Amino acid sequence: MYSFSTVFDHPMSRGFQNRFSTQYRCYSVSMLAGPNDRSDVEKGGKIIMPPSALDHLSRLNITYPMLFKLTNKNSDRMTHCGVLEFVADEGICYLPHWMMQNLLLEEGGLVQVESVNLMVATYSKFQPQSPDFLDITNPKAVLENALRNFACLTTGDVIAINYNEKIYELRVMETKPDKAVSIIECDMNVDFDAPLGYKEPERRPQYQEEPTEEEGDHSSYADMDMGFRAFTGSGNRLDGKTKGIEPSPAPLCPGDIKRGIPNYDFKIGRITFIRNSRPQPRKFVDDDEANKFIAFSGQGQSLRKKGRKP
Repeated sequence: MYSFSTVFDHPMSRGFQNRFSTQYRCYSVSMLAGPNDRSDVEKGGKIIMPPSALDHLSRLNITYPMLFKLTNKNSDRMTHCGVLEFVADEGICYLPHWMMQNLLLEEGGLVQVESVNLMVATYSKFQPQSPDFLDITNPKAVLENALRNFACLTTGDVIAINYNEKIYELRVMETKPDKAVSIIECDMNVDFDAPLGYKEPERRPQYQEEPTEEEGDHSSYADMDMGFRAFTGSGNRLDGKTKGIEPSPAPLCPGDIKRGIPNYDFKIGRITFIRNSRPQPRKFVDDDEANKFIAFSGQGQSLRKKGRKP
């Protein structure tokens, strides 16, 4: 007699039983009915599935955490995600809006959901889709905080994170050790590529002003006596010889020349001490001013005559 138990005990049949695979009508989170605000679903990479999925998964020998592969067979687009809750209506699952855009799904479209096992991530590289991401002071800390709401990453996906009431989109450029990795309880190195549309600021060459003839010609100043210069005198030997006593002053560098305000009234043989940069106007004394009264300028008379003794 042929036994049907041998068919169900076959290793191939047990393998299919341990795998969850079904189709759902997918909708965005905004279509989720209920009084509570579920905007937290939009901030992560997890979906909401019906209670029947939890009942089916509990009967299978699957590994935790539960990770799923979502596939749109019409466009051959796929991504990976985790599950947040099992409270959706039967035959319906709710996805974040950015995930529906990656899968090119519309409201009510069919999506294939399969349970998968992913390797733990060790490295990931992101490319911001806008240069506005550079305005964030510490982008790695912001991304690390946002990825706590994600369960896995897939190379090629464009994820969305919310920071300071603004949504930033980042493309997953690379993941290691596989194209789809799990980021739950992992030590992952994060790197950033240049943002899309970013242009490095042009460095303007610094043009140096060409020195004029008066500024560049220091020969006339080098010939002038600049005052005291150390070790420029001649010496005398005790033996009376004159060998090696000629002065050898150090050459005068143009940088040692200190230019001041020239005295345009300079006359040879006259030393003038200029205290102000502006010349003081000369005062001309008229004859009338010279005859004016000057206090204590008279001569006094003495009662005692000179040469007389008392």
